[in-house]
Amino acid sequence: MNDEKTYRFNGTTQLKLAKSSTKVAGTPLDHEEIKAQLADNVCQLAELQGKLFAQAQYGVVILLQGMDAAGKDSLIRHVMSGLNPSGTGVVSFKQPTTNELAHDYLWRVSAALPRRGSIQVFNRSQYEDVLISRVHPEILTTQHLPGISQVADVTDELFKERYQDIANYESYLAHNGIILLKFFLHYSKAEQKRRFEKRIEVPDKNWKFSAADIKERAYWDDYQTAYEEMLNHTATKANPWYVVPSDSKWESRLVTSNILINRLSALQPAYPTVSDAEKQ
Repeated sequence: MNDEKTYRFNGTTQLKLAKSSTKVAGTPLDHEEIKAQLADNVCQLAELQGKLFAQAQYGVVILLQGMDAAGKDSLIRHVMSGLNPSGTGVVSFKQPTTNELAHDYLWRVSAALPRRGSIQVFNRSQYEDVLISRVHPEILTTQHLPGISQVADVTDELFKERYQDIANYESYLAHNGIILLKFFLHYSKAEQKRRFEKRIEVPDKNWKFSAADIKERAYWDDYQTAYEEMLNHTATKANPWYVVPSDSKWESRLVTSNILINRLSALQPAYPTVSDAEKQ
């Protein structure tokens, strides 16, 4: 679980989600062992965040994508629990508002970027615009886009352009000190069914149940194709995707926290030093 390279996909090969395991390889750890390691990771992340904040050189985006019930919310709650709220934020990109639709689709993403020294968690992201609209192209016909008035106008070429736009945008952000750490929580259709059933059966989880989620489940295969296309077109060496096996939420949280520690440590954040003259 500690090898960041195991889960990193940088686009140099062709990814097939159907052949990518949704379970972490090796002997599974028990929950108590995972919780202990995760608690240690939370402390390390807090220390790294403190240095990032003081240094104020990089802004970090932790970007989470996954099918409904993939565990994004609970991952945020468990992995980010030790981060200082003054330097951390969470943005959930839901259905665009009227104001957001009046701008380009990356406008709301730019507005949510972190300041230097801060960490922003994206619960879903700009990638919704090449995922849900790929499965439901009729969405784009109501967004007043030039040349898009009917479903037939929504072509593969449009999405290829968006893939390229997003890749270029992410390169631009990197050049300006905004680091994107992109995670795809990959889990099985059978596990999604189990989690949906739990939302119905467990009273404390009833509030999570949505009939819309069940409706979207019927498009599972279409979404898998959309995710696969997106991952293959937007993973680069500079901005790779991390495909995290997520049939086990606890293992998914541990893997993600390990990767975060590796990537944030690589930035070599440090508290600024004060010279003798400045002290005087």
